[in-house]
Amino acid sequence: MFNLTATYTSPESSSPHTISLPLPAVSSTTTTTTTTPPPTTDDRITHLAKLQTSIKSLQADLNAFLTEKMEEDKVVGLAKTGKVDDAKEEENYGEEVVEAD
Repeated sequence: MFNLTATYTSPESSSPHTISLPLPAVSSTTTTTTTTPPPTTDDRITHLAKLQTSIKSLQADLNAFLTEKMEEDKVVGLAKTGKVDDAKEEENYGEEVVEAD
């Protein structure tokens, strides 16, 4: 069994956010030996389909997390300035932006 993992690190946060999903090995075997035949084409196709599903799930989880973080940042920005530039926030999200005065 393997894990598919994504880690998001923010300049504003001291701890990264990690999402990890289990990813099963190819069903026949994970290594080729003289006593065990290599995975069949069908085994590989099934494995790749599971990988694709896992990647989409991981992406959806990460997008949900980032949307939540953007909403939190919007509330903080609104509290500080009284207004939030949504287009600018989305364009620069996750980037450290230094604005000139």
